[in-house]
Amino acid sequence: MTDDKQKMRKRKDEYMKDILLTKFAEVFGDCKGAKVYFAPGRVNLIGEHTDYNGGHVFPAALTLGTYGVARKRNDRKLRFYTMNYNRVDIVESSLDDLVPLKRAGWTSYPKGVMWAFEQQGMKMDYGMDLLLKGTIPGSSGLSSSASVEVLTGFILRDLYGFQVTNQELAIIGQYAENNYNGVNCGIMDQFAIAMGKKKHAIFLDTVTLEYSYAPVKLKGAKIIISCSNKRRGLADSKYNERRSECEEALQELQKVVKIDALGDLTEEEFEKYKHAIGDEIRQKRAKHAVYENQRTLKAVEALQKNDIETFGKLMNESHISLRDDYEVTGRELDTLVEEAWKIDGVIGSRMTGAGFGGCTVSIVEKDAVKKFIKKVGKAYKKKIGYEADFYVVKLGNGPKIIY
Repeated sequence: MTDDKQKMRKRKDEYMKDILLTKFAEVFGDCKGAKVYFAPGRVNLIGEHTDYNGGHVFPAALTLGTYGVARKRNDRKLRFYTMNYNRVDIVESSLDDLVPLKRAGWTSYPKGVMWAFEQQGMKMDYGMDLLLKGTIPGSSGLSSSASVEVLTGFILRDLYGFQVTNQELAIIGQYAENNYNGVNCGIMDQFAIAMGKKKHAIFLDTVTLEYSYAPVKLKGAKIIISCSNKRRGLADSKYNERRSECEEALQELQKVVKIDALGDLTEEEFEKYKHAIGDEIRQKRAKHAVYENQRTLKAVEALQKNDIETFGKLMNESHISLRDDYEVTGRELDTLVEEAWKIDGVIGSRMTGAGFGGCTVSIVEKDAVKKFIKKVGKAYKKKIGYEADFYVVKLGNGPKIIY
């Protein structure tokens, strides 16, 4: 990083620190003893719905994310406040009220992590005051919930002295999401956020958690996130249904071939044994899981060879599979991607995240960025009836202490 860029980053952190501490003092009376933290959101470049199917993923942390200000209390009270909703009051709770699946709105995410720490034998004797401000678009599929979970774990480690690694923070965050909030997500979101590295994506085997960092060199192209602004919620979407369909397909395949997960199969092996899956829908779901895993392997190999064109082609194929075989895209995401494909200078475009709304990720040549935003935005509003938002993003590091 150049000296100028380092100065800009420091100025941004200082600016956010001042805003956050001022608000913390306004909400909680003063900011004495408060510390300021940040955890990123994430984008998955390719490898969708493979993380719970024993496959590989290729996500990256973003410079967008969640800021938190926290201070330990001298009692067992928990006080939460978010700057992301208008006219919101302090939400009060207690360390004695960490009850799984007890709906508590947005505070279910930090409370879930506190509960998960206790399940691991890491007890909090004292509560805290916690203020959050997210810069991730709401319901975007860029993992705002996982960002809050990793941030909370990072804060607990720092304030209470718990001995956990960043990788363990990811595992605890996933455990909280699964068992406290009832969403059967895989490990990808929390892992990408906790382990992020600037200008790199993470090539992760979701079974073994073996990983490597791959530099993302785009030959001057930019990564653009297009947010559909369609509201989405994993817990009440068909996310869990897709997972169940894949689990059933796996059980059927295991009767004819020795595998532990759908990600164990190549495309050729799947075609050989797919007859064992007795339902056409489940067969389509399993096909996506197998083929998407293989696409991810090929995409990472292409990126390592600086073959960004092949990487983009595989992104496009990923979206088609998510649309036709996994059926998690919908009209909004399909419109964003199909309009992107029409524009010269778009190397690749696909939905990212769980689907059912949320965002697309596109790799766009630098000279085509303005045209992309203008044309895709205009076509989307005409067809869908409301506007999409666009973010030219950078890949960043994992969680950090700002102050």
